[in-house]
Amino acid sequence: MTVTDLTVVAAGERLRSGSTTSTELVEAVLDRASRTEAQLHAFLNIDRDGALESAAQADAELAEGKDRGPLHGIPIALKDNMCTRGLETTASSQILAGYVPPYDATVVTKMRDGGAVLIGKTNLDEFAMGSSTENSAYGPSFNPWDIGRIPGGSSGGSAAAVAAGSAFTALGSDTGGSIRQPASLTGIVGMKPTYGTVSRYGLIAFASSLDQIGPLSKSVEDAAATLETIWGHDPLDSTSFSGEYPDPRAALSKGVEGLKIGVVKELAGEGYEPDVESAVAEMVEQLHSAGAEIVEVSLPTFDIAMSAYYLIAPAEASANLARFDGIRYGHRADGSTTEELMARTRAEGFGPEVVRRVLLGTYALSAGYYDAFYGQAQKVRAAVQEDLERAYQSVDVLVSPTSPTVAFKAGDRVDEPLSMYLADICTIPMNLAGDPAISVPIGLDGQGLPIGFHVMAPALGEEVLFGVAAEVERLAGFDARPEIPVVAE
Repeated sequence: MTVTDLTVVAAGERLRSGSTTSTELVEAVLDRASRTEAQLHAFLNIDRDGALESAAQADAELAEGKDRGPLHGIPIALKDNMCTRGLETTASSQILAGYVPPYDATVVTKMRDGGAVLIGKTNLDEFAMGSSTENSAYGPSFNPWDIGRIPGGSSGGSAAAVAAGSAFTALGSDTGGSIRQPASLTGIVGMKPTYGTVSRYGLIAFASSLDQIGPLSKSVEDAAATLETIWGHDPLDSTSFSGEYPDPRAALSKGVEGLKIGVVKELAGEGYEPDVESAVAEMVEQLHSAGAEIVEVSLPTFDIAMSAYYLIAPAEASANLARFDGIRYGHRADGSTTEELMARTRAEGFGPEVVRRVLLGTYALSAGYYDAFYGQAQKVRAAVQEDLERAYQSVDVLVSPTSPTVAFKAGDRVDEPLSMYLADICTIPMNLAGDPAISVPIGLDGQGLPIGFHVMAPALGEEVLFGVAAEVERLAGFDARPEIPVVAE
């Protein structure tokens, strides 16, 4: 095992024992990135000087006995749709090329306050719209397990960085599965918290009622430690939860004995790869042997959840992206009138997937179609929430595959939007409901590609969610790491 294979918790123990330093950890991940980035393209921006400066500060503080928390001195990465003061933030779009925010997103402030060391900003599908990280205006990212395949999306850069060892943990955003799906495809842990528990202030919005920031990590315990660092009420976010927060680490060692686990009937069958289904079924059987009661649960609205999502999310995106007009910030095209300037700016700055979704959302919100499309989609969303509320009256958590397939080959679905959208069929319902969910790696398929196991819990059910996830991780015993052919940049 190399230094870059360490978990956050293990690296933290070494830091506090004095057997390593933050500077050594940072140098290790920077070296790792220098030898893998030419093939993976996980990062858009690596802040080498800033990272080494922050590491030196962390070393000085730890030497003085000042401990800021579990991420103090730990090298981390951020998806490039989170504003970072003084560091370019593009959301992987040409329309924001060169944009340097004058402020930090709340999660970035919390990371800095927690002593984390920012290595750089990671690649994503433009404005987080995609499931493969192939929609980035700056080129695609690739999967460390097979560089001819995609790492998932839209947080594919963050997932690839953690899986490759060029960050110990990372933040992504999850609007329809954009943390959990890439985590599944790259063999790491990805977690979407309860909506409102992590501030969205400073996150470049895609769909405001669905977006949620969360961790991508090497272990369930690392994900819990990262979540503890970034969540909490924020008065700068009007949707921020102000009540009592659960303890995500309280049940990590409790196991699943006595719990009722529901297997979602609708998230199986046609379109699900046999290796994925068999791995998930085997894990369900292991959970049963570990003391859990297994119940099949039918959630009929899951069959139409994706249709509702692809009306609600584009509708919100069309409103949120109206701010990118060439007037206030970002790219500006020439135009003899204001209208011409705006039209040219958006035509030049937005990629085809963003244009597709903005047009779809604008149509769904237009006069004469609002009730038929957006209004009906919101009714489906309410029905999904009601379905889940009923399910949680009889089970503690729900489980399914995270993705119906393992990582597919780069380019395979670029010209097939519907096929691409189906990659998130298992994860979308949790965004519509606002409930927490996590993906845990449980093994490899016949091609040697990772398979993820999806655990879902009711709102603010992070304690039981992490408890079940930790047991899944223990039972799976998955500790494989990709072997990346390294070359110097």
